[in-house]
Amino acid sequence: MANTKKLPETVACYCRVSTENQIENYSIDEQRERLEAFCKAKGWSKPVMFIDPGFSGGTLERPALRSLLGDVERGRFGTVVVYKLDRLSRSQKDTLYLIEDVFNKHGVSFVSVCENFDTGTPFGKAMIGILSVFAQLEKDQITERFTMGRIGRAKSGLFHGGGNAPTGYDYVDGHLVVNEFGAMQVQEVYERFKNGESVHSIQRSMHDKYGGWTNHTLVYNVLKNSIYIGMVKFNGMEYNGEHTPIIDEGLFYEVQSLLSSRNAAEGQKTPFRAGFLLSGLVYCGNCGTRYHGNHGYYKCYSRAKSNKKYITDPDCKNPNLKIDELDKFVIDEISKVVLVPSMILEDIPENVTDDRRAVIEKRLAEITASSDRLIDLYQAADIPLESVTGRLRELETEKALLEKQLDELPKFPVNKRSAWIENIVRYKEFLGVSDVTAGRMYVSSVIRKIVIRKSGEVKIQWRI
Repeated sequence: MANTKKLPETVACYCRVSTENQIENYSIDEQRERLEAFCKAKGWSKPVMFIDPGFSGGTLERPALRSLLGDVERGRFGTVVVYKLDRLSRSQKDTLYLIEDVFNKHGVSFVSVCENFDTGTPFGKAMIGILSVFAQLEKDQITERFTMGRIGRAKSGLFHGGGNAPTGYDYVDGHLVVNEFGAMQVQEVYERFKNGESVHSIQRSMHDKYGGWTNHTLVYNVLKNSIYIGMVKFNGMEYNGEHTPIIDEGLFYEVQSLLSSRNAAEGQKTPFRAGFLLSGLVYCGNCGTRYHGNHGYYKCYSRAKSNKKYITDPDCKNPNLKIDELDKFVIDEISKVVLVPSMILEDIPENVTDDRRAVIEKRLAEITASSDRLIDLYQAADIPLESVTGRLRELETEKALLEKQLDELPKFPVNKRSAWIENIVRYKEFLGVSDVTAGRMYVSSVIRKIVIRKSGEVKIQWRI
C-alpha cells in the first residue's frame, strides 16, 4: 500500500545517456535544460539533479540512480521527474519495480515530461504500465539487431570481439591482423603442450620469459581456441574466418586430442574424443577436409557425412582406409626414416635463419619507439611524470626479458638437417608404444600432415 504521509516539496530530476544514445537528441545537457524548464513552469523550486552519463538502461546498477533511490527511501523527495520514461529504465520489469515498489511505496510521485503523465493521477498509473511495455519492446529490438549484426559478421569471417583481440593478433580497422611477437608466443605454447608440458608449467615459464601470461586459464583458452586455425565463433556456431591462421591444423587437432586424454585421465568432461594414433593428421586429397576414425576405418568427413561442420564436398568419394593398416604403414615409414634419415634430407635446407631472432628484434625496435613517443609526449604536453613512468617501467621490463632471450638464441644459421635428424632419433623410443596419447605425441612431432589421394595412395608431409 502506498505511503500517504506528507512529503517535502523537494523535486529530484534524473538524467541518463548510454553509448548508443549519444547520437540521439538525449544528451545530458539537453535533458537537464528541459527538466529545469519543466520544473520552473510547474512552479517547483530548483530541482536536485541525479546524472548517469554512459550507463545502460538495461540495469539498475547505476551510481546516480542508486543514490536517488536511497534518498527516496529516506523521504527526501516528494516527486521524481525524468525527461522520458526510457531514461529511467528500458526494462519493463525494472520500470514497474521502481514505480510501484519504490516511488509509490514511499509516497513519491513519478513524472515523465515527454509522455505527459504522472503517477499521482489515475490516467498516469494506467499509462505507466502500457509505456513500460513499449520500452521493453524497444530494448528487445535493439538486442535482436545487435545479435543479428554479430551473426552477420561471423558468417562473413570477421572477428566479433571488438577491440579485445585474442593473444597473437591485433584488432585493426575491424579486422584481425597477426602480431608476430604474440603469434610466436602462441606457437610456443602449442609446441610446449604437445611435447608433454602441463598447462600450469607452461604458464609459469611463459610469464617468466615474456611477462603477461598471468594465469593458467589464459594458456588453456589459447590451446582450445579455433581462431588460431582461421575460424571464428559466435553463439555456438563456427565459421571460416578471413584472418591469417597462426597454428597448423594438424598441430591444433593434435593438441585437442591431448587435452581430451589429459582431462579424461583427471576425470574431467571434454568434447574431444580423438582416440586414434593419426587423429587430426589425416586429410582428404580430393576435397581437403579431415579424416576421422570410425568403426575401424579412417573416413573422409565429406564422404561419411558424420559431422556437417566438416563437409566440404557432399559428393566426395575418397576411399576409406582401415585404421590398423594406415597406422602400420605410417609407423613403418617413420621407422625407415629413423634408420636412414638421408631418405628425405634433400627436402631439408642445411642452414636456416631462426625466425624468432627477427621477431624479437622487431619487438625491441617497437619498444624503443614507444618509449621515445612517451618521453616526447611528456616533454611537449607538460603531462605529469607519474602519468608516463608506469608505462615506461613496463616497457623496460619487457625489453630486459627480450634482450635476455636474444642472447640465448643461436647467433648463426641453424643446421636444420642435423637438428631434424637429432629430433627424429630422439623420438625413436616412442616407436611401438601401446599408449595412444604418447604415440600421437610422437607421430605429430615428426609428421605435419598425411594426405589420402583418390587412388588410395598415402602421401606423408614431414614436419621439417
